[in-house]
Amino acid sequence: MSSSPSPEDRAQKDKELKAREAEEQARLPYKWTQQIGDLDLTIPVAGNIKGRDIQVVLTKTKIKVALKGQEPFIDGELTHPIHADESTWTLETVPSGKEISIHLDKTNKMEWWDAVVRNAPYKIDTSKITPENSKLGDLDGETRGMVEKMMYDQRQKEMGKPTSEEEKKMEMLRKFQQQHPEMDFSGAKMG
Repeated sequence: MSSSPSPEDRAQKDKELKAREAEEQARLPYKWTQQIGDLDLTIPVAGNIKGRDIQVVLTKTKIKVALKGQEPFIDGELTHPIHADESTWTLETVPSGKEISIHLDKTNKMEWWDAVVRNAPYKIDTSKITPENSKLGDLDGETRGMVEKMMYDQRQKEMGKPTSEEEKKMEMLRKFQQQHPEMDFSGAKMG
């Protein structure tokens, strides 16, 4: 039986993964961040660039951003679909010059992206995303129930206790055992 890594080992691995991801993301010609419902990209450009010098194509499944006549900063099939009509781009002045700022409105508001485009050279581990705090009360009833169940299961796993599904299976087995005392369940395994 293999033992799971200690919390210190896990923290060290997470720290190394985060550092590697940060290093990989720094190599991209753009920076990107996301919330559960949207995604934002910024691309630094020279201070003399005008809006007419920029080519931006946003469709439900594709993105292309380039300076006219040059290699694109990003060009490919999006990892997941967006609402193209709700997505925007602007050219903004920043202390270092200018940047193209792109806002993508995700179609699925309950999904983290591991990259902006499918052909991205680097992916992030979405299981390590720590979302900003939000109130459970802001969620609809079904989503809230699902989130509460996931949080409960996560806490149970962290404590080495059974998840809600495992508890249900154990309860079904207990009831079956009570209904059938003549049967030997000593070798029964849950799984």
